[in-house]
Amino acid sequence: MSKRGGFPGGMGGFGGLNMNQLMREAKKMQEEMEKSQEELSLREFEATAGGGAITVKVSGNKEIKEIKLQKDVVDPEDIEMLQDLIVSCTNEALRKVDSAANAQMGKYNIPGLM
Repeated sequence: MSKRGGFPGGMGGFGGLNMNQLMREAKKMQEEMEKSQEELSLREFEATAGGGAITVKVSGNKEIKEIKLQKDVVDPEDIEMLQDLIVSCTNEALRKVDSAANAQMGKYNIPGLM
């Protein structure tokens, strides 16, 4: 005769895991994700533009850490080109952060998280 209420087979209705084990696994995964996010925040990502005339370095938290310009890229007659190169270089560095974050966090594969 089956038990009244609850899941068939007691609390083992989650693929054989009991609720306590499920909670331990979730906590472990959360700790691993936090560690991965911390590791990512400590990394730096660099991109260049204009044949190396501009270099942008950003943190894993998407904070700009450094912008380097070669003297010959600074042309007072063509400020727009310099601005475009800086924007392009910065966006590329930020794309590298996103790519690394997706690679690192993608291993958790939790629907609706990303």
